[in-house]
Amino acid sequence: MPRLALTGGRVRERRLALGQRQADVARAAGISASYLNLIEHNRRRISPEVLARLADVLGTDSAALARGSEGILAMDLRDAAAGAGGARPEVERIEDLIGRFPGWAELLAGQHRRLGRMERSVAALSDRMAHDPHLSAALHELLSVVSAVRSTAAILAETEEIDPVWRARFHANLHADAERLATGAEALVAYLDESGDTEEPGIAAPQEELEAWLVSQNWTLAALEPGAAPEARSALLAGSGGLASGAARQLARDWLAQAASDAAAIPMVDLIPAVARTGLDPVLLARQFGADVMAVFRRLALMPGGTLGVVICDASGTMIFRKPLDGFPLPRFGAACPLWPLYAALGRPMSPVQALVEMSGRTPQRFRTLAFCRPHLTGGFAGPQMAEAAMLILPADGVPGETLAVGTSCRICPRPACAARREPSLLSESQTAA
Repeated sequence: MPRLALTGGRVRERRLALGQRQADVARAAGISASYLNLIEHNRRRISPEVLARLADVLGTDSAALARGSEGILAMDLRDAAAGAGGARPEVERIEDLIGRFPGWAELLAGQHRRLGRMERSVAALSDRMAHDPHLSAALHELLSVVSAVRSTAAILAETEEIDPVWRARFHANLHADAERLATGAEALVAYLDESGDTEEPGIAAPQEELEAWLVSQNWTLAALEPGAAPEARSALLAGSGGLASGAARQLARDWLAQAASDAAAIPMVDLIPAVARTGLDPVLLARQFGADVMAVFRRLALMPGGTLGVVICDASGTMIFRKPLDGFPLPRFGAACPLWPLYAALGRPMSPVQALVEMSGRTPQRFRTLAFCRPHLTGGFAGPQMAEAAMLILPADGVPGETLAVGTSCRICPRPACAARREPSLLSESQTAA
């Protein structure tokens, strides 16, 4: 396998320019994240086959990654032109621009990359600070404890004579509140610092811990498949015990139990050829396996290849499972776009919903979505009716038809004239693609 000098650095530069995560690119290219990390730092050989797959995932060609900065510069300028909105730059003359005015070309490309990084930072910070319920709860708890400490200290300082029993109680309360304050402050600082050395925002909730663990497994849990060695399943369960919080470990145990049940009903070795024959139709697949439609959605999320995104929500619309797809970002906190077909299915139980959607962004992308909602009575006939909805997200390159303009969430969606908008966007309206 010939080593392509410095190609790894160009792969990394292209990935960062697109705002894609290392784990996502590696999964889509069919390699491990650790191997991609070594490639990007030019510490492993890269075969032409792997380079071709990486180029395809990154929306370019192998020659562009191999020929160096001039090829990267041309790609960045084409990306800038694609997101130019109403402007109509002469894309066919990009090579002339680079050849005659290399300084200006580099300046334009640099501004495009910088703007992309700023937009991603704004989106992440807004998502975290404005919609993170855990951060808000932690700050509220700290303020409550500070108020309690201040009140107790004021009583002790301003009251000249206090019964010894009551004084002891006040001292005990003061000590307990001080301990709560120290513990809460330490946890808050750790939470805010946990993403300081990474490209992605830190993990905030048990669900996020579970999803990060699934990413580390490349969304592939072969140890749960029928016929897998018992020691492999034990190792998988032991690995989930490395999650930071007890709540995340409980979620992982429940999720793995559900995943094992789904695998028994729909083995991956049978699902993959069934998809090749039937296509990605959850209802037909469920009928073929005699399984629940929601189980099919969960199994499709674990199919190798990383070409599918899956979102599952409960009756309140809160996302309880998220497997993202490149170009279709999912909010970490707060409400998602109300125009998602996921929510249309939630309002129409047992009725399949299909739609072509265009996700907002500097370079809007089209996707095909399949959504379905299934109600269930967990408390029996007289109990409350619950519901669960799922949405499959697929690339829609070359699929004809009208598209529905959607976003991630109103706070970071740049579409100004949206009938479903709840609040103004932090992003500039000039970047609107619709």
